[in-house]
This record gives sequence, C-alpha cells and structure tokens, in this order.
Amino acid sequence: MSEATEKTNTILLVDDHALFRESLVRLLSTEPGLEVVAHCGSIDEGLQILQQTQIDVVLLDFDLGEHDGRQFLNSTKKQGFDGKILVVTAGVDQGEAAELIHACISGIFMKHQSAASLAQAIRDVVAGKVFFDQELLQAAMAANMGSSARSHARQFTERERHVLYLVFEGLGNKEIAGRIGVTESSVKATLQQLFAKTGARTRGQLVRIALEQHKNEL
Repeated sequence: MSEATEKTNTILLVDDHALFRESLVRLLSTEPGLEVVAHCGSIDEGLQILQQTQIDVVLLDFDLGEHDGRQFLNSTKKQGFDGKILVVTAGVDQGEAAELIHACISGIFMKHQSAASLAQAIRDVVAGKVFFDQELLQAAMAANMGSSARSHARQFTERERHVLYLVFEGLGNKEIAGRIGVTESSVKATLQQLFAKTGARTRGQLVRIALEQHKNEL
C-alpha cells in the first residue's frame, strides 16, 4: 500500500445546517483516506477547533446565518492556518465568488453537485489542485474585469496561458501534460515560470493573482 493511500486527510466541516452536516459526515465516513474529525455550525466554533486540532481541509459553507464565509477566511488567515479550504455552498454571486478566489481558497463546490463529485473535489484540493465550477469561474472573471483600471504589458507566453487555463479547469500536472501533448516535467517548468512571474506559491494563489493582476492576458 502506497504512502498516499495510507495517509488519512482530516476534515473540518463548518455549516450551520445540522442535518446537512450529519449527512455529509456519514457520506465521507465511507470514503477511504478522508475523515471528518470535527464539525460545527459557527465561525467561532470552527476557529476554536482549528486552534486545537490538526486539520488538512476545511469544508466551509458560505452562508452561515448572520455571518458568511469571508469572515471565517479572514480569521483563519490571521491565525496562520495553512491547510486547504473548499467552500461548499448552495450559491454565491459573481462578486462573492471573485472575493473568495482572491482569498486564496482551493475551490468552490456547489451543493447541487453529486456526493461522489465532492469526495473527488476534496482529493483534488488535497493534491494541490483547484476545484471551481467553470461557469462560476467565468462569471467571476467577468465581474473582475471591471474592478481595476490597471493595465499590464503582456508577460505570459502562449504556453503559459494554455497551462494557466487548464489550471483554472482544476487539472493536475499529468492531466495538463496529456491535454497539450508535452511531458509532465515540461508542465512543471511552465508552472514554475508562472509562479516566478506572479509571485504565487500555490495553485490557489496563482488563480487569484492571474484574475486580479493579469486579466488583460486571459
């Protein structure tokens, strides 16, 4: 059995609907390598759990009653949480999606999607990929287009833009290599060039910076 298979990824679920939380806990309990070690219905509870427990992935509802997921994201940043955050929501508008992307989340999963898709989305973000509904991502990009008047000289090569588009689709290095017909090491080299040009350190940051600062090239 490989090390990747043996590792169990710990999950915190933050959602103010108790029945949804309980159903999701039961669902994920059947998925190998995934374990919901804690779940709660409020931001304060979630932040306290993060201080006390090692968490790899947070599944975060956007609408938390009197508060929303953006407040949780701001607080986790101040706490220095370095795990992955996947927003699981019934819906967000274009502006909210853009804000979430800028906050360096790993993805946005819509609750109407299948349970099997959620398990795969969690595994994707654990592996360092991003997971965004493509229609929502395109809408967020459109909303962001008018948010800044700054212009930039074109900095990305055609290969870099192609790889970046596929990162937006949530593909991993091997999948990108197969899609564009190059080696996986070539994809890694192109990603390193993108990281160097943007100052990003993760795929999530790369998506945010590309949408925020290089939208004229997309």
